[in-house]
Amino acid sequence: MIDVNQQINAVRRQVGSRVLDAGEARTVTVSQTYDTTVEDLWDACTDPERIARWFLPVSGELRLHGRYQFEGQAGGVVERCDPPKSFAATWEFGGSVSWIEVRLSPEPGDRARFELEHIAFAEDHWEQFGPGAVGIGWDMGLVGLYLHLSTGQGAGPEAGAAWAASDEGKLFMTLSSERWADADVAAGADEAKARAAAERTTAAYTGAPSPESPES
Repeated sequence: MIDVNQQINAVRRQVGSRVLDAGEARTVTVSQTYDTTVEDLWDACTDPERIARWFLPVSGELRLHGRYQFEGQAGGVVERCDPPKSFAATWEFGGSVSWIEVRLSPEPGDRARFELEHIAFAEDHWEQFGPGAVGIGWDMGLVGLYLHLSTGQGAGPEAGAAWAASDEGKLFMTLSSERWADADVAAGADEAKARAAAERTTAAYTGAPSPESPES
């Protein structure tokens, strides 16, 4: 479906933190440059028909203060919108609330950069699995966006799920998990704990045997 190594290397991954009113939160940021304009990239990220081609079917109102819902995934409320540059929304799933911010910017050669920052409070889930727990999912979203912008179509949810279960998909998720561990270490995390968390995340995504915890 894709050149796995090329796609892995095309994505920039960062781990950081933010201070919010309710306390310190952790951030996971992914970005990739595409062969399209900012205006087209904005349309691909905000038009429900196009979003369904590369991510998931979405319902609701994709406008400022509107509530949206991805099929089988998160929903939330659009909190800020500045077309065609950026938007921000809550990301509500499984009883937890986090936030996403999408920023689009022009790049040389009539290209455009997509950047998504996911902001969440560090809880037990983060301590166990690290940034890759959400980072791998966003990495796979960027695969869908790349295919959509390259072909005008995209894999779609069913084809994407089949690819994720394939050997190629599992390799992609394994490499993504390793890169998120790299980003975590670069942000100051203890390397042994970051690698152990990445191994647990890889096992959860690929079905591989789960390693022992770093405390064992």
